[in-house]
Amino acid sequence: MTLEQLRIFLAVAEREHVTRAAAYLNLTQSTVSGAINALETRHDVKLFHRVGRKIELTEAGKTLAEEAKRILARVRAAETALADLAGLRRGTLAVFASQTIASYWLPHFLIKFYERYPQIDLKVEIGNTAQCTKAVMEGSADLGFIEGYIEEPSVMVEIVATDRLVIIVGREHPWATATPALPRDLAEANWVLREPGSGTRSSFESALRTFGLRYEDLRVAFELPSNEAICSAVEAGRFATAISESVAQPGISAGRLVTMPLTLPSRAFSLIRHRERNHTRVSEALRELILAQVPTSITIRGDGTLSDSEAE
Repeated sequence: MTLEQLRIFLAVAEREHVTRAAAYLNLTQSTVSGAINALETRHDVKLFHRVGRKIELTEAGKTLAEEAKRILARVRAAETALADLAGLRRGTLAVFASQTIASYWLPHFLIKFYERYPQIDLKVEIGNTAQCTKAVMEGSADLGFIEGYIEEPSVMVEIVATDRLVIIVGREHPWATATPALPRDLAEANWVLREPGSGTRSSFESALRTFGLRYEDLRVAFELPSNEAICSAVEAGRFATAISESVAQPGISAGRLVTMPLTLPSRAFSLIRHRERNHTRVSEALRELILAQVPTSITIRGDGTLSDSEAE
């Protein structure tokens, strides 16, 4: 069993798809399949169930996946420790960001970082806040960027920007021409919202509580794991949603989406790091680049919303 085989196996396990894993690793599909076959043949086990075009981890595969994460995290720690000795002339930086941040806020900083340190290999993963936090805790990401607020003792949180959610509807929605008696009528609408674990979802749930409502009080037609899919559904149907103003702005400017006149609390974009893992010079370089452009300290309440002075 080689480290390369473990790396390939884990990429397939996390994506449950050979072709997607091959694209992520920049390898051919045959190379990826060959590595999996070699592991299964060498140890006489089946690591995946193959059902049609879909693959799922077997019990043996699940066990190996957990061990592989730990082994590769230690290998990365050793590699980055050596890379630090090169004075930022080489190395790898693994970043995990939630969707809104990855699409609308973080690219500016990644470009500046690349211009400064072109020999550093940047690896960026995108998911929701829960997935980002898990990646930082497991050591597969050096830095994470999340929306909203988390309570996790092993994770250090630094607020780096602010964001505001807006409630939007499509131009064919009744609210587009007849403003409802918000927030009373929120429970009467049909909603399409982000999935559990997303920062947008948790921030909206906190906002609902300020209006005396719970998530369970809403009529949620369905949940989607993509900001773009949410906006498309709202544009096409008679749904309402709560989403980042940055995400909605193109549709609002084009007249496809309409903003409701209800002010939601501001929320934070946060940089997270593991409290006990080694903070490499590479990760510190990106962190310092970002913090240098945070104009003032930001105060956050216990529910993850910003203080009144920051919200203004």
